[in-house]
Amino acid sequence: MIESQSFQLELGGRSLIIDTGKLAGQANAAVTVRYGDTIVLVTTCISPEPREGADFLPLTVDYEERLYAAGKIPGGFIRREGRPSEEATLAGRLTDRPLRPLLPKELHNDVQLIITVLSADQENDPDTLAVIGSSAALSTSEIPFDGPVGAIRIGYIDEEFVLNPTLAQLENSLLDLVVASTKQAVVMLEAGAREVSEDIVVQAIKLGHEANQDIIRLQEELQKTFAKPKIEVHKSELDPEVIKAVSSIIDGKFAEILSQPKKQEREEALESLKKELVKSQEESFPEADVILAFEAELRDEMRSNILNQAQRIGGRGLKDIRPITSQIGLLPRTHGSALFTRGGTQVLTITTLGSIKKKQQLDGLGIEETKRFIHHYNFPPFSTGEVKRIGTPGRREIGHGALAARALLPVIPDDEEFPYTIRLVSEVLSSNGSTSMASVCASSLSLMDAGAPIRGAVAGIAMGLVSGEKGEYAILTDIEGLEDAYGDMDFKIAGTSKGITALQLDIKLKGISLEILEKTLYQASEARQSILEIMQQTISSSRPTLSPYAPQIYKLLIPPDKIGSIIGTGGKTIRSIIDETKANIDVLNDGTVLIDAPSAEAAQKAMNIIEGLTKEIEVGSIYTGKVSRILSFGAFVEILPGKEGLVHISELADYRVAKIEDVVKVGDEIMVKVIDVDHLGRINLSRRAVLQTLSQVPGDKEKDSSSAKQPPGKQPQMRSSPRPSHPQNKGYYHK
Repeated sequence: MIESQSFQLELGGRSLIIDTGKLAGQANAAVTVRYGDTIVLVTTCISPEPREGADFLPLTVDYEERLYAAGKIPGGFIRREGRPSEEATLAGRLTDRPLRPLLPKELHNDVQLIITVLSADQENDPDTLAVIGSSAALSTSEIPFDGPVGAIRIGYIDEEFVLNPTLAQLENSLLDLVVASTKQAVVMLEAGAREVSEDIVVQAIKLGHEANQDIIRLQEELQKTFAKPKIEVHKSELDPEVIKAVSSIIDGKFAEILSQPKKQEREEALESLKKELVKSQEESFPEADVILAFEAELRDEMRSNILNQAQRIGGRGLKDIRPITSQIGLLPRTHGSALFTRGGTQVLTITTLGSIKKKQQLDGLGIEETKRFIHHYNFPPFSTGEVKRIGTPGRREIGHGALAARALLPVIPDDEEFPYTIRLVSEVLSSNGSTSMASVCASSLSLMDAGAPIRGAVAGIAMGLVSGEKGEYAILTDIEGLEDAYGDMDFKIAGTSKGITALQLDIKLKGISLEILEKTLYQASEARQSILEIMQQTISSSRPTLSPYAPQIYKLLIPPDKIGSIIGTGGKTIRSIIDETKANIDVLNDGTVLIDAPSAEAAQKAMNIIEGLTKEIEVGSIYTGKVSRILSFGAFVEILPGKEGLVHISELADYRVAKIEDVVKVGDEIMVKVIDVDHLGRINLSRRAVLQTLSQVPGDKEKDSSSAKQPPGKQPQMRSSPRPSHPQNKGYYHK
């Protein structure tokens, strides 16, 4: 048995510790990675034999959140972790993306990495530790791997870069960038940003790549002691005769097909040529080999045209963007909708607004427990003309949806400004590359159509790369399907006119140089500005009013110590308000009250009741109230919702009253003055004091409903004072 051993370094003011030889001894390799009090266990296993019929790398990365790691018990009936959360899925993708290009494509044995979060201090995110641990496990296992890989998070706070900022620090950071790299080059980027410049992003990438070298050296120390001999992987070569035969038949035919501007026409022509080729060679070579040779020829043709002639599919130049059209307000009953089309890619995004109580509850290891802005991405099979089973969203759908959400988040108004839960759903109607970035554009337009006061439009673009054996390369703007499939890079970059809000880099090479990354960022900036100008022609800013079908939400501010008055014992009071007004009411701990009502009248009624419950009764103030009870010695009058006072019979009129019913009856509205509030909170009222005051005031006066009961010559005129409302109380159905 191997003795356990620790390897550590200081990074960002904390110790990064890799342990091995202590846990999971039956795995092919196992390590734990600790940073602060966050610990992840990473294991890797490989099947003894290749998967039968596999022509791909069967790598699986499972990221397992255990809520005990943060001292939490799972929600739901069974109180057990179920399917991975969105954050766990994203962390698994973050681990997979930098490692997959460094494993041999010819490896057809099943490889599984399992990352289990054992301890989460809610300060240090375990996602980068998962990348480091997976790299360390692969490096010490018998699996061939062109690592190690380092991963680090870079923040930008108060105009300074911060290595591995804590989750709390990220709240104030303009940048949240994860850089994964080998010794030689960057292999993966993932970032959210608050409209930062390309210059800042470039500096952050360089800093991250440099910091990763220490992490890589730490893993190399681990390798020296624990590395196992690597298994051999045999690269299968196509029969040169197959290649020669296919090449002779295809000669010159690809050029005309690839120059066709429409995807469907190209695909039909390529499919027809492939069938013709297979049929002509069916007696000479296996069909699978002929198809592989066909695809290799197609790949070489496309890449050669780009590198040697700067000519792309459909006849585009390297920086050309496909034709763009956009439209808003397509769906009559939704709160907002927009259609964005770029070439053969088309996305429809729908905005739905709801009350704050509709926020998504999160059951994860992070410090956030709710999410108010939600973006979902759907990729149905018809978008690529295929027939497939429709099921729950896969990793790709979750990843693309999260990337678009991250791009849009910096322009979303906070709940103080716009007290709504916002849900966007992007429906991919047609796919030919960069649907996630089309979703960003469509979502931005849809939000504006809904009247959500976003701080600016957001656009996204996918950048590609084709590199040659002699170091030559071409950077492509707005890649489409084949360029993604046969190219070397998919670099998605989104932002506003002011700067970057999100980016995501995936590659098929062993790494990308900093020079190429820098040039790509600036080339993408030019494209983004062009797209924003086109979008502005459809709608330049958010509509001034919300859809009439959106909920009408008002905001009240009350003293926090009055919250109990609204809630009532066991929630009795607030339930009665909801039953009476048919409004949904949310009361926040800071005294904010949000009212979601089916109409302005219902909202105003709820506001009046709440203001009445929380308003202080002042001696000397005059109120218009309703007689609620009559006794022999006086009448009780409700001057505010739930607050009654007594008008003694001697204070009921400015003459002697023999019987209460001679002056008022239950249900009458009368004006009364508060003359006393005793130490028990009992309110004493006077109608006589109001009559005496009004008799001295000339001008406009109106009778209360009890005036008909007065003796002749004793019919006082009265004036009703409107109830003042809080100066910050406002509704959102009118902007």
